[in-house]
Amino acid sequence: MSSAIKTFILRWLVNFLGLWAAATLLSGIGYTGRLRVLIWAALIFSIINAVIRPLIIVLTLPVIAVTLGLFMLVINSLMLYLVTFLYPKFTITSVRSAVMAVIIIWGVNYLIDDRSEKIAT
Repeated sequence: MSSAIKTFILRWLVNFLGLWAAATLLSGIGYTGRLRVLIWAALIFSIINAVIRPLIIVLTLPVIAVTLGLFMLVINSLMLYLVTFLYPKFTITSVRSAVMAVIIIWGVNYLIDDRSEKIAT
């Protein structure tokens, strides 16, 4: 298996854990059915982050620079909202819930990336 595929699968798993944590902690994040809904939502979120997010970041780079990176919360929230449009079984009820979910997902990503770097060394 190539390194890029391994990295994508790891990102998919980390996004799943982040979405699960956000759905557990926040009442504004919901999913119908079982955990497989979150697995599919995490896959869609990972694909969006790999394909669409880099283009949006390049297009909004001046705004990101002026806001000292805080606009990235808006971009990441929009990417998460895009998942709800593509996969209706995953729902977000408010902008506040989306921003809080992005912060939780970021925290999970940070913790797991930090741990994986310590294990690798």
